[in-house]
Amino acid sequence: MLLPLRLRRRRPGRQRACSHVSNYVGKEGGPLLRWIVEVDTAIAARRIFDDPSKVAFAMSCLGGRARSWAYGRRLTNATCFSTYAEFKEELIQALEPPKNEFRSRAEFLDLQQGKHDVHAYAQRARYLVSNIVTNPMDEATKVVTFMKGLRDVPVKTYLFREYPSTLEAVITLAIQEEFSLRQAYLRVNVPRMARPVIRTGGPEPMDLSNATAAGHQQRNNSSVRCFRCGYTGHYARECAAAVHKAGGRRGDAVHRCDQ
Repeated sequence: MLLPLRLRRRRPGRQRACSHVSNYVGKEGGPLLRWIVEVDTAIAARRIFDDPSKVAFAMSCLGGRARSWAYGRRLTNATCFSTYAEFKEELIQALEPPKNEFRSRAEFLDLQQGKHDVHAYAQRARYLVSNIVTNPMDEATKVVTFMKGLRDVPVKTYLFREYPSTLEAVITLAIQEEFSLRQAYLRVNVPRMARPVIRTGGPEPMDLSNATAAGHQQRNNSSVRCFRCGYTGHYARECAAAVHKAGGRRGDAVHRCDQ
């Protein structure tokens, strides 16, 4: 049975597909703060406004030991998560590694691009900066640290020449410059295809460049002297005079020497 169009648009399956959230399992080093951002975005997309519904939706997106912790707390105390903000705070305290902010700050200050591309390097820098909440770094330190960790490539030279003021600005310029360099490299290394030779059944056109060159050579041959016959206007290889015998040439040479 086919449903009307207005009812098919309200099917809950399509709503879940447009606001999918990956499960957070609580592994060490897992992107907890990024997962919280995903949950907040999905809650806003689903238009969930009351705190109990927000907490229930966030708990349904947990997995592994994070899910065991949340439902274990709810099993012992049904009113443990009174607000959504309280749920997020307790989740961070329970599953975030100890001294995570200090470790993220130290890793960011020593961050290097290595073999990664600029996009992956920028995503890692963003994640480490997002973990530093209590005492955030200033924008100048973020920019200098990000630029210092880049490889010695034209992208780094360009950024030091521009010197953006914020981390997002320097990331945007770095990604754009890397894309431009890749496009330029592809254009240089594209092999050029030879032009196809079009064969026709009619007469071939005359090559006027050869005719011009031959006429120019004839005009310049007027001052050339042939060493065989002694006349001007041609070379010895073009001379039509009869070639004397070897003995006669040697006799003439001896005669000229005696004179």
